Amino acid sequence: MTLDRKISPAIHDAVEFEYKLPAIQQEKLDNGLPLYWLDAGVQDVVQIDWVFTAGLWYEQKPSVAQAAAALLKNGTSSHTAEQIHEALEFYGAQLKINASNDYASITLYSLTKHLPELLPMVYEIITDATFPESEVEIHRHNTLQKLLVNLRQCEFVANQQIDAMLYGPDHPYGRYSRKEHIEALTREDLLAFYHAHYNLSNARIFMAGKVGAKEVKCINDVFGKVPITASTLTRGTYGIETSAETIARINNDPNGVQGAIRIGRLFPNRHHPDYAPMVVLNTMFGGYFGSRLMSNIREEKGYTYGIYSSLSPEVSGGSFIIHTETGRDVVEPAIKEVYHEMELLCNEPAADDELLLVKNYLLGGLLADLDGPFSILQRWRTLILNGFTEDHFNRNINIYKTVTAKELQLLAQKYFARADFHELVVI
Repeated sequence: MTLDRKISPAIHDAVEFEYKLPAIQQEKLDNGLPLYWLDAGVQDVVQIDWVFTAGLWYEQKPSVAQAAAALLKNGTSSHTAEQIHEALEFYGAQLKINASNDYASITLYSLTKHLPELLPMVYEIITDATFPESEVEIHRHNTLQKLLVNLRQCEFVANQQIDAMLYGPDHPYGRYSRKEHIEALTREDLLAFYHAHYNLSNARIFMAGKVGAKEVKCINDVFGKVPITASTLTRGTYGIETSAETIARINNDPNGVQGAIRIGRLFPNRHHPDYAPMVVLNTMFGGYFGSRLMSNIREEKGYTYGIYSSLSPEVSGGSFIIHTETGRDVVEPAIKEVYHEMELLCNEPAADDELLLVKNYLLGGLLADLDGPFSILQRWRTLILNGFTEDHFNRNINIYKTVTAKELQLLAQKYFARADFHELVVI
């Protein structure tokens, strides 16, 4: 059959496609350490994540979790920070370490063929980090200088303060680094946190790329031979102390010409039945460039270059926050329009064509995510760390496809009451 190039191909909406999450392999190393791996690549590259319960939730002193993550690869008993970084560069690899609210992740990107040389180095970093005093001192100095610079920026201060307003300044999700916290960091603090939370008994390993039995054996040969004990870590509890003051104005710079606006409320995490439909509502409201907030406040009013809303699910809670920066003279009109868009969603169901556009955007992005091994691994990692299975993924896809305008209106009425939001402006 000859292809007639004068006839354009049929256009299909993203909601018409079937979405299947490629299966992940799960097994235990010889010592019982869990490994989840995915063979989904065409290039000889691999991503390996070691995930530890070493986020901010677990620190006994402020700023310790992030400092430990930052300094983990800056020296072992056998290698200096410079030697470790030179070795990574020699093999063209990247090793990223990050501490979030609940977890800390060590992520290796490498050519698959270099794993035999790189895995022992990662093992050494995980099991024999020494946190040299000279590196701790450099970290204190650099972090303090960066903090002092950032505190002059209204958006940085706003991000700090809105979390503190929602959770309370002593809650792990609301706590932020202060000058005195950084100055008080000691090598002993970091070593104590490291030994307690970067123990392999607390780890889960995730791998994706062009990988198979050979790479699994390579990981097992390095990480599966050392004896591990059952994890004794317990997750502490913290009470949320949402600020009674729902409106705050902070004059951070008397000469500032820009104001950072944050309007937020607490919102359930991924385990709540309202979370998945809220993903759709959030996309329509402020989750993409064609959203209602962007169309009104950026395109029509010209108050800002960009305005977005986002969901931030955590292990023990979550939040929903609108964030933007505007000229200080239009801060209040911009806030008024945010609430106006909330009211419209509460009072009027979305038109069918708008809802279809939002669904196509949301599902189209998901379709792109399922095209690469690293993004697929991220999907699986989120599911596994939250105790979900593939059924949860399939359920969410069905909700994205089938949620109605009326259901979104009822959801807006439930969560978009102005009295439930905290409003912050930093200039």
